[in-house]
Amino acid sequence: MQLLAASAIDAYLPIGIVFVMAVIFAIVNIVASQLLGPRADGAVKGTPYESGMDPIGSARKKFNIRFYVLAMTFLVFDVEIIFLYPWAVTFTQLEPRSPEALLFLGRILFFIGTSVVAYIYAWRKGVFRWD
Repeated sequence: MQLLAASAIDAYLPIGIVFVMAVIFAIVNIVASQLLGPRADGAVKGTPYESGMDPIGSARKKFNIRFYVLAMTFLVFDVEIIFLYPWAVTFTQLEPRSPEALLFLGRILFFIGTSVVAYIYAWRKGVFRWD
């Protein structure tokens, strides 16, 4: 039992080392930029930067809900792609026409079908119109 615990710790040791190196790297960069970086404060530096243009109006401006719905639709399809890749890798390793393969196929068809229904719903609501 003691051997099993030691091998489990050894398996996670490289991940721990990378994590510690990342934390040290971040701390060193923050400290170095504070010590070595320029300190030029002023009225021009304190103004907001908006793609090279002078800021106009307040930052507390309301946006149309369609922007948020479009962003959520994009995220839905992003997540769908993330789930499709491991599914495809697993599906190709299954025995053709086996009950397990049919179950996998049914699940992904349901998943894609619900995503298509969400897309059609957003399209009918006019989310993709920019007029």
